[in-house]
Amino acid sequence: MPEHTPRGDGSTATAPVGRVTGSAVIDGDIAEIIGQPLPWEKLDGATVLVTGAAGMIPSYALYTLLGLNEVRDAGITVLALVRDLDRARRLLGPVADRDDVVLVKGDVRGEIHLDRTVDLVIHGASPARPALHAASPVDTIRANVTGTFGLLDLCVASGGARFVMMSSAEVYGQRVSDGSLVAEDEYGSVDILNPRASYTEGKRAAETIAVSYHAQYDVPVTIGRFGHIYGPGMALDDGRVQADFTADVLRGNDITLNSDGSARRTYTYLADAVSGMFAAILLGEDTAYNISDRDGFISIRELAEAFTEARPEKNLSVRFAEGVDLSRYNAVKGQGLDDARLRGLGWAPHVGLRRGLDRTLAWHEEREAGSRA
Repeated sequence: MPEHTPRGDGSTATAPVGRVTGSAVIDGDIAEIIGQPLPWEKLDGATVLVTGAAGMIPSYALYTLLGLNEVRDAGITVLALVRDLDRARRLLGPVADRDDVVLVKGDVRGEIHLDRTVDLVIHGASPARPALHAASPVDTIRANVTGTFGLLDLCVASGGARFVMMSSAEVYGQRVSDGSLVAEDEYGSVDILNPRASYTEGKRAAETIAVSYHAQYDVPVTIGRFGHIYGPGMALDDGRVQADFTADVLRGNDITLNSDGSARRTYTYLADAVSGMFAAILLGEDTAYNISDRDGFISIRELAEAFTEARPEKNLSVRFAEGVDLSRYNAVKGQGLDDARLRGLGWAPHVGLRRGLDRTLAWHEEREAGSRA
C-alpha cells in the first residue's frame, strides 16, 4: 500500500519519492496529481516543451512532469521556455537547476530555436492579466497567433509532436445567460472592434490554427479551455478577483466588491485543472475540453464569502463599493464551463473549492513564513 501523509486541510496525499519544489503545498498537490489513475506511461522518455513555463498553470505542468520522474523514473526531459531567465529562476527556485530541466530563453512572438526535436508541446505562453489585454493588445494577440504558428511548425518539424494548447473560457464570448453551463460547442458573440478582444480573438484564432495543422499535417492536437483558475503561483496583483480576494485575506482586510457580485464564473483549483488537462492529453479523443469544476460555478459574492470563511479567525466580512465604473469589467455575466466531457474520461476534481482556497492561502503563508526565517 502507498504511504500517505496528512494535509493541513484534512486530505491525504501519496507521499512523493522526492520533493520537487520544496513547497509543502505544491509538492502535496503534485503528489495528488500523479496519483490519479492515468496512463502516465505514455509520457515515459518524452521530450516536452512547456512554453511560459514560469507561469502559474504551465509551471504546474512542469512540476507534474518532474514528479513523474521522481515517482516513476519516467525519463522525461522538460524544455522550459521563458522570456526572462533570471525571473524564471527566481520563480521556479531549485527546479531550474535540475538535470531533467533545460531552461530555454525565447519569446513565442518570435522564432524559437531548439537544439533537439520534441514529442509534446504544452503551450501556455500568453499574456493572462486582464489589464494587459487592453494596454498591450498587439502583444497579446501576437503571442497567441504568431506563437501558435511557430510552435505548430516545430511539431511538424519534430515528426508530428502532439500540440497541447492552454486556451480560455473567453473563446465562448458573450452569451445570453440562462444560468446553464457552457459546453464545448456553444459560442457567443465578441465585439471584435474592442482592443480587449485581442485575447479572446487571439485564443479563438489559435484554436483554428491548431485544428488546421491537424487537418493538413496530421499534428495531434488537444485544446484545454481553462475557466477561472486559482492556486499557488497566482500573483497578488494579477487583477482578477481571485487574486484580489487572496490579497485581502492575507492582509486581514475586509473584501470590497466593485459590483453587485452577481456575475458567476467557474472557479477551479490549480491542481484539479492540471490533472484535468493531463486527463485530456492522455485519455481524450475529442479536440477541445473545458478544464473546470462545475461545483465551483458560483457568484463573485459567494467566492468572496468563501475566501473570508477560509480564515474565520480573522473575522473578515464582504463589503460593497459605490460609484464603480462597470465599463472596466468583463460584461459577460455567466461564464460557467460544463465539465461533462472531461468527467466522461473518468476525471473528477480531487480538491474542490473550500480546500483549494485553503491551500492557496496556505501557499502564500508558507512563503511569508519562509521569508521571515
